[in-house]
Parts: sequence; C-alpha cells; structure tokens
Amino acid sequence: MTDVLPPSSGAWPALHTQQLCFPVQALDGTALHIGARLQLPVSERRVPAVVIAHGSNGIDSRGQLHALDLNRAGIATLELDMWGARGLDGGSEGRPGAAWENLPDVFGAFALLAAHPRVDPQRIGVLGFSWGGVVTLLSATRRCRDQYLPAGQQFAAHAAMYPACWIYNTVPGYELRNLTGARVLVLVGGRDRYDDPGDSGHDLITGLGPADRALVQTVVYPGAEHGFNMLEAPYQYRDPILHRGQGGEGRSAPHPESREAARLALLRFFGDALAGQGT
Repeated sequence: MTDVLPPSSGAWPALHTQQLCFPVQALDGTALHIGARLQLPVSERRVPAVVIAHGSNGIDSRGQLHALDLNRAGIATLELDMWGARGLDGGSEGRPGAAWENLPDVFGAFALLAAHPRVDPQRIGVLGFSWGGVVTLLSATRRCRDQYLPAGQQFAAHAAMYPACWIYNTVPGYELRNLTGARVLVLVGGRDRYDDPGDSGHDLITGLGPADRALVQTVVYPGAEHGFNMLEAPYQYRDPILHRGQGGEGRSAPHPESREAARLALLRFFGDALAGQGT
C-alpha cells in the first residue's frame, strides 16, 4: 500500500467526491455525456483544479495516484472517462481516430469546473497520460482554446506524460504552435518506444518557435518506459504510432524511481502554476 501514498507528508484532506456526467458536442455533432469523478478538497476558499485525461487503455491506477497527490495539496481533480460515452473499449483499436476528437471532453471539463462555485476559474490545469497527454498538448494552443472557450478563459497549466512527442508539427492536425502563454510540462521515459529517444529536452518536440519553446519544460527519465507511473504489471501491445510512426510492438511498464520523481515534479509544477489565495 505504500506505493499509492502521496510523496508529501501531512494529513489527508477532507474531500467531497462526486461521480457526474457533463454534456459535450462531439466533432461530428453528436451529443455526448462524459462521465467524470470530481474530488474537491473541503475549503472555505475557492480552490484550484486539474482535469485528468487517461491514456488509450482508459481509466487505470495513474489517475487516482496523481489525483490524490493533488487533492492532498489542496487542488481539486476531475478525472474523465473519455471512452464510456463513446462505447469504446480502449487500446490502439478501441480509441477515436485522432486525439483532437477528445478536445471537446477536456474543454467541456474546463467549463464545468469554471462554473463550479468552489473552484477558482483562473486556476484550472490539465494533466494527461499518453493519448490524454496528446490532447493536453493540443489544448495548449490558441487555435484550440479559441475554438472551445470564450475570450478570457484558458487552462492555466498543461502537464503531459509521454505524449508521443514525435508527432507534433510533423503529422497534419497535430500542430503545436502559437501557444496560449500557459506553462507546459512534458515528462517522458528515456526508453519510450513511441519516440525511440536518444534525443533529450526540447529536441523531442520539433518545430517550436522561440516564444513557444520558452513555455515548454521537458524532463526525460533515463531507463523509464512508456507508462512509467503506472502501478499495474508491465504489458505489451501493438500501435501504429509507435517508433515514430513506423508502428510495431510497444511496452508499458512501471518504473518506481521515475514514478516517484514525476509525482513530485507534478506537485511542484501545478503548485507553482496554480498558486493563489482563492476567494
């Protein structure tokens, strides 16, 4: 059980926990109701919040691992189920055709949190794993923000874990340019078979201009594979996005040292980016 404890010391927070659904319009015009789990620290002030977007396999240990860390730091979390409303099974053959199809989900989650009386609408971040990490990075562009949110609203911070870094500004539809100005954190494993690393830092994401590059911090954990923050057993799979688009066999596996380092990195990142007194 020690693996699931937050890395910080202190008492566990009192939480209001709620399972809910919120409406979004899919890109094809279909009306969907996205399931989500809201965990809201009890506070007399408005609190910051983070939307959590899962990977291709759907909800697993990673969402609650980081949600509880953030809750303990006084940050609300809204963990999404992006597959349930679409009747998808997950995996490389059971997910949408493109990650941008899930942009309505994360921006709909932002709208839900921004309207919540106990959440500070100026301090909402988003955290995504793998597929959810791709959605997270796309949501950091002005193009996507302006498509889904009214003027004056945007995510205050974006954290993407192993989001197939090679695809941005390479594959049409995955343009990562003209960022909103919010801070972006990218955490990847040095042995991730999606990117076949050998590069480090910003070289993992090419085509960033100087202004955008200044907003993006990349951390590479040597020895870690895809899914290094998971608690489940390692597993193998096939995905056409692997090996920089050549496709093939991939492997997701926990890496305890990198997982704990990433937990601390995420707490520092969101704690800093979402800092404020609330009202």
